[in-house]
Amino acid sequence: MLTLIIVFWICLLLVFYTYLGYGILLWLLLKAKRIFGSKVLEPVLPLEESLLPDVTLMICAYNEEDVIREKMENINALDYPKDKLCVMWVTDGSNDHSNELLSEYDNVTLVFSPERRGKAAAMQHGLQVNKAEYVIFTDANTMLNAGSIKEIVRQFMKDDVGCVSGEKRVCSRPLTTSQAETPAENRNTDSQIASEGEGIYWKYESTLKRWDSEFYSAMGAAGELFAVRMRDYRPAPSNALLDDFMISMLILKEGHKIAYTREAYASEYGSANLEEESKRKRRIAAGGLQSIWWLRSLMNPFKYPTVSFLFISHRVLRWSITPFALLALIPINVALVFMKAGVVYNIIWVLQILFYLGAFLGYWLSIKGRKNKLLYVPYYFLFMNLNVFRGIKYLSSHNKSGTWEKAKRG
Repeated sequence: MLTLIIVFWICLLLVFYTYLGYGILLWLLLKAKRIFGSKVLEPVLPLEESLLPDVTLMICAYNEEDVIREKMENINALDYPKDKLCVMWVTDGSNDHSNELLSEYDNVTLVFSPERRGKAAAMQHGLQVNKAEYVIFTDANTMLNAGSIKEIVRQFMKDDVGCVSGEKRVCSRPLTTSQAETPAENRNTDSQIASEGEGIYWKYESTLKRWDSEFYSAMGAAGELFAVRMRDYRPAPSNALLDDFMISMLILKEGHKIAYTREAYASEYGSANLEEESKRKRRIAAGGLQSIWWLRSLMNPFKYPTVSFLFISHRVLRWSITPFALLALIPINVALVFMKAGVVYNIIWVLQILFYLGAFLGYWLSIKGRKNKLLYVPYYFLFMNLNVFRGIKYLSSHNKSGTWEKAKRG
């Protein structure tokens, strides 16, 4: 029984630390740093726009004809000197009308590869043409705020910054007139469920990224919006499933920091439905496991003391050990209840039942078209962890290819 009790508490502490405890600890460390640390002055952009650096905005795309016009309208509205901004589209094996549509724009540099080789390879192809010191990567289906380019450039004015990560914001499409007039129980709310859950998760994740960055450095960047200083750039392996994460972490490994800013953000709609969201989550989980192995040297606390603490706490645990600990809690807790180990185990078992019941109820209410954000949390939490296990299977079949499956957006 003693062995079971020890394993149970290890699993419980792992789950608590990964999803709540780390955030609490990081918040306390930041409070201490703000009180006792020296104040860092934020850089200011030059008043003369002629002094701003040349920037390449790169969009790696595969069959994105449906969003090209909207994306170009968004790009043309960005607040950055047009003569200093190179808009580069890299169409990786696209066989739709993307190239024809892009040829209509005078300010677009089009780089086309007839063979689909994956996003990491597309990035490398585009960078062979690039001439700017700063390259900003963004997705075709994400829209940037007007001041995003200037804010990213401002972050690069910090000498120790080699990569800048913008904020990802998830929104759901408003109901059409016909949808609004449809009874709630008859609506297809799959898209809203995915968007709501993803949005809640990203608000929490964005907070952790911001705190990581303030404490030392963000732990990786997301492909929706991130930028690199070319002299610090290191290419990701061509079969990388999370090329954006790998590129940013390789820059960190070289001794440069990843700055995170919420003043530069990319907005996109949530996944079209839960199956599409699951497709995205299992790919991220697979890429996370792949990246952990490639970046395993960063877990050495003697060589990378601060980075190893942040990396393990924020990334490694949630992509590897903790989902197994969460699953193990169920049978171990049941065994301890039947073995009459103590009242505390009975209470924890009841709390587990209520949590899983809440997750099921959140899913059931969503199907019925009744929104309950409180119950989205346990449902989406379990949904994410389930897809870690699906990601293990995904990795076994996609480890040699970096080509990406697009998740349909709502």
